[in-house]
Amino acid sequence: MSLLTLLPFIVLIGAMFLMTRSAKKKQQQAVEMRNQMQPGSGVRTIGGMYATVKEVNEDTVLVDAGPGVELLFAKNSIGAVLTDDEYNRIVHGIEHDLKSDADLVPGDASSLTETGDSAADATADDKAVDLGKKDAADEPADDAPAGEAKTDEEPKKTDGDSEAK
Repeated sequence: MSLLTLLPFIVLIGAMFLMTRSAKKKQQQAVEMRNQMQPGSGVRTIGGMYATVKEVNEDTVLVDAGPGVELLFAKNSIGAVLTDDEYNRIVHGIEHDLKSDADLVPGDASSLTETGDSAADATADDKAVDLGKKDAADEPADDAPAGEAKTDEEPKKTDGDSEAK
């Protein structure tokens, strides 16, 4: 047999090896994540339920899903262990310290384009920009309506058929 006929099998075996290696790595990370659970941690189950860990056993986890609601889950059914900020944001709608975010995202974009002057000084120095619009009082009054004058100025549009052949 030649090397050319064995090449597809070698590539297939290499791909299978890489896929199983990455799958094992993901399983190991999931086991580590589940082992980090402690009482008081916020978790999300694989079914999408958010709860607080009350007790961790060897194969099971007792979670508090609400006032007076305690549920027993297998450790494998925990999809993610959440940080305190993330759990409070999702479950209680509580955002973390907003003062630190206020400096990162300004209320208006004018402060992003400043060179050193404040936004108030920059707007005081700017002059009105003429965008080409004119008020009705600025235009000369004609006896003909504006609609008729426009039709004389603009060429007529055709649907693509031409008489010159």
